[in-house]
Amino acid sequence: MTIQWFPGHMAKARREVTEKLKLIDIVYELVDARVPLSSRNPMIDEIISNKPRIVLLNKADMADEAMTKEWLQYFELKGVCALAIDAQKGVGLKQIVQLSKQLLHDKFAKMKAKGIKPRAIRALIVGIPNVGKSTLINRLAKKNIAKTGDRPGITKAQSWIKVGKELELLDTPGILWPKFEDQTVGLKLAATGAIKDEILNLQDIAVFTLRHLINEYPERLKERYGFQDFSEDIVDIFDHIGKKRGCLMGGGYIDYDKTAELVIRELRTMKLGRISFEHPKDVTEAPLSQQSLE
Repeated sequence: MTIQWFPGHMAKARREVTEKLKLIDIVYELVDARVPLSSRNPMIDEIISNKPRIVLLNKADMADEAMTKEWLQYFELKGVCALAIDAQKGVGLKQIVQLSKQLLHDKFAKMKAKGIKPRAIRALIVGIPNVGKSTLINRLAKKNIAKTGDRPGITKAQSWIKVGKELELLDTPGILWPKFEDQTVGLKLAATGAIKDEILNLQDIAVFTLRHLINEYPERLKERYGFQDFSEDIVDIFDHIGKKRGCLMGGGYIDYDKTAELVIRELRTMKLGRISFEHPKDVTEAPLSQQSLE
């Protein structure tokens, strides 16, 4: 299965973000803590150029806690500012403004020395669809300003949002890159909900998810679905789950579509616990580097 999703508004967003950069002090790059590598958009590095950046590992409550700690250590070793947050519950958000002030201290000190009147920090929020940008904005602003939803592609235009007197945020539509060079990236994003289910083959996504769980979290599967051991044939895995959960058609045959939907739903609603799909050892591309603060 080839997964691609690049609506027209995303191409437009890239152009608009580039145009707004001169107004921006700092960039908040939101990634999904479950897939910090795959949920990074390679275009972002080109777009934001030399702007200071904070990588925000959102949905940290859904990710394997030990794995998230390893990712934070990875970014720290690379000289990149990173925070694990849960925008839905507001966890870790106070640190964002504090860290932004630290990163921009020299810039604002120079502005003050030149007699420029102090102003709020102007931040750009970027990230792929459904990573939680609108939820983060609403939490920071303490009111429902940005549209939110559990479907990717909710935000379609840019808007400025004031967060008290210290921060102004520029929200942008989620931007996916035009082509996944590695189809595994597409599968990870599909499993975690970054791509619309309507354009996916959910059986393929469920197969990918189950294989990952068998390799990395076998005890979760055994506990949830009553496995004693695992067959090498993925159809047997589907049959077991389908029978266990009553995903049946007439004649007692397994309904594989319903079984796939069940697995994906239970992954996303954390019935299978906190799951991560990536480890820092998976990094193969050139690492992030601390951006210039000039």
